[in-house]
Amino acid sequence: MYTYLFIFSVSNMRNSKLKDIRNAWKHSRMFFGKNKVTMVALGGSPSDEYKDILHQVRRKLKGEVGLLFTSRTKEDVNEWFAKFTEMDYSRAGNKAAFSVNLDPGPLEQFPHSMEPHRRQLGLLTALKKGVVTLRSDYEVCKEQAHILKLFGNEMAEFKVTIRYIWDAV
Repeated sequence: MYTYLFIFSVSNMRNSKLKDIRNAWKHSRMFFGKNKVTMVALGGSPSDEYKDILHQVRRKLKGEVGLLFTSRTKEDVNEWFAKFTEMDYSRAGNKAAFSVNLDPGPLEQFPHSMEPHRRQLGLLTALKKGVVTLRSDYEVCKEQAHILKLFGNEMAEFKVTIRYIWDAV
């Protein structure tokens, strides 16, 4: 039914972002699952493959990869995915893309009830007249992804990279 099969990998995987891609590519089919199951579906030899040379695609299924079946041209697919990138919040363990420093003073974006939680995260805070206040400079590190998220710093880049193209023609 489809002319092309693209194998893609994802950087900083987020299910919500993958769902957005699925919605944008409703005219195509996208699979993201276990490689061993995918290999069985593609066929293990020329005798049990669905289309010619499709069994060779299984060698390309390494790591966290997905499949996109489409009839859109190679150029359209490559161009669309090259442009598609979205920023998101870092997760614990991700390397920081840049340093973030917090200056002492009021943190008015947080209600007073959140002050103990901020202190639990390692921020030197206090309540001053009912306002959460940072008592000293604070350098946010890569291990503190939750603090980066609280302050709206998105460092993780969700990106899809085309790894392999199979042509049915």
